[in-house]
Amino acid sequence: MYQTCILPNGLRIIHHRTSGKAAHCGLLINAGSRDEREEEAGIAHFIEHVIFKGTERRKAYHILSCMEDVGGELNAYTTKEDTCIHATFMPKDYERALELFADLVFHSTFPDKELEKEKDVVLDEINSYKDTPGELIFDDFEELIYEGYSIARNILGNEATVQRFDKEAVRGFVKRNYHPNRMVISSVGDISFEKLLRIVERHFAHYPAGTAGPERTKPEGYAPRRTIVTKSTHQGHCVIGNVAYDYTREERGALSLLVNLLGGAGMNSRLNLSIRERHGLAYNIEASYTPYSDTGSCLVYFGCDKENIERCLDLCQREAHRLYEEPLGPVQLKRAKAQMIGQITIFSENGENLMLANGKSFLVYDKIDSLEETYAQIAGITPEALVQVAREIFDVAKQSVLIYR
Repeated sequence: MYQTCILPNGLRIIHHRTSGKAAHCGLLINAGSRDEREEEAGIAHFIEHVIFKGTERRKAYHILSCMEDVGGELNAYTTKEDTCIHATFMPKDYERALELFADLVFHSTFPDKELEKEKDVVLDEINSYKDTPGELIFDDFEELIYEGYSIARNILGNEATVQRFDKEAVRGFVKRNYHPNRMVISSVGDISFEKLLRIVERHFAHYPAGTAGPERTKPEGYAPRRTIVTKSTHQGHCVIGNVAYDYTREERGALSLLVNLLGGAGMNSRLNLSIRERHGLAYNIEASYTPYSDTGSCLVYFGCDKENIERCLDLCQREAHRLYEEPLGPVQLKRAKAQMIGQITIFSENGENLMLANGKSFLVYDKIDSLEETYAQIAGITPEALVQVAREIFDVAKQSVLIYR
């Protein structure tokens, strides 16, 4: 059972009460790397680092110790469209966690000395990322299909922009984006909603709502491209994919089912059975779909010996072609739906996963679909809908290809 509330300043709260020994709470902010100006590339992620380096009331050590002292964990992440600070702790420590969240987002001081130190940390992170082609290729692919738009940029930024960050730049981004009416507090834990609401009001209600949401430019003019990049790596890497549906499109469910069937987490995905099990060409192959507020990306990734790249690519395209040329029969469709329902159910049993998923859904849609509603949506997907979506997204002629050779 979910309970929700919106404070007068626009802050949204969603809570799911459980009887577990651990509680999970997160503060999600509708601001990410695509909301940066060109000269700010990487600053949303940089702030995720430096927000823990000191507030008007706490030094960095006291911030890190606040949850650790009671056995809790404090963490954060940045995506292209949102930023999240979250913690896991015992239910008795809700006040401690929420007071800390408010202190971090509204009272961070960003000490100059700490900013300079953290630049080196982020630059090391960027270099480490460059040494991991199996991760880097995903961002490079989105740069390819969204070229010319802020959503294309790597979340980490680049060395030149990171080196230029100072207190004024950091505070400028925070001032533009860190407002209660662009935030959601998501909670999963053993606390009554009434008590949670009192704690949230005590620490967040007095902050003004702030400005409207971010103004984002929708990527337009997609055209398929094929790019080969020479890399001095032992293995080749490849991504093939297309732009896809945004958060608002009803076809998201059908596309998610197709992606799971094609290259989801199950070892019985079509791509895994074909490329790994049948032909022994790749250890890792997967498909994914990432929706954004006004666009999305759907792609397949594999890593293999460089001499096998074209063969693997051909097999991927064959499997994609099958999705719209060979409609699923009743038994196949039933199995695909059952697998997806099972995966969603198991995922929801993890309290932290549930908290973050609820927060993201409330941030985007202002509502949560219950498991029963989700099951019903999956059950309603027809073979005809799957073929229509597959023709639109998996048509080989529409696919872009990025190869690290």
